[in-house]
Amino acid sequence: MMAQMRGLFITFEGGEGSGKTTQIKSLSDWIVDRLPSASLCQTREPGGTKEAESIRALLLNGAASKWQPATEAMMMSASRHEHVVHVIRPALENGDIVICDRFSDSTHVYQGYVGGVDQTLLDGLDRLSCQGLVPDLTLLLDLDSHVGLARTYQRGSAERRFEAKGAAFHQRVRQGFLQRAECYPGRIVKIDAARPAIDVTDDVIAAVRRLLAKNGFNVTD
Repeated sequence: MMAQMRGLFITFEGGEGSGKTTQIKSLSDWIVDRLPSASLCQTREPGGTKEAESIRALLLNGAASKWQPATEAMMMSASRHEHVVHVIRPALENGDIVICDRFSDSTHVYQGYVGGVDQTLLDGLDRLSCQGLVPDLTLLLDLDSHVGLARTYQRGSAERRFEAKGAAFHQRVRQGFLQRAECYPGRIVKIDAARPAIDVTDDVIAAVRRLLAKNGFNVTD
């Protein structure tokens, strides 16, 4: 198990096109403005280190059927281990607020709930890759999968492997995230991402304010 850490670990989850990038930027800007003394670490998965970004390139590009779900899960966990050891854990030990675009919940949904990899096996990979690390708060941006996919096509992202898996796949992804939120209501906050971005940001900030207050952070008004 990891030693007690002084920082805070916030993750964003959701299907493709749910607005995570926009909301992470808005939250980061708010933290910099309201907590000027706080140190902020913004990162993403898969990725976060040079080696993990190499795994990201393998996972997110190419044909939709390129990898089996179990292979994806192991690659995601390998990437995550490098990320935790070299980026997230040191930042938390330094007292930073870490904001991460996706973490282990995505693996449990994409490769587990949808891909069929047994959840207990994924729990075992978590123990190896995360070393006891669990987010303090996970913000689930919930959006109709058809709307989310339409957004991804409009923005023209180069990383299209998972988008290419089809509408039924992404409907299952949404169901998986909602089920995950029901299993961990104390950690995962579901936010309606179909509304204007500013309204979504208000809910994101409200949830983070509660976390900060609980952990003794003094937020300026």
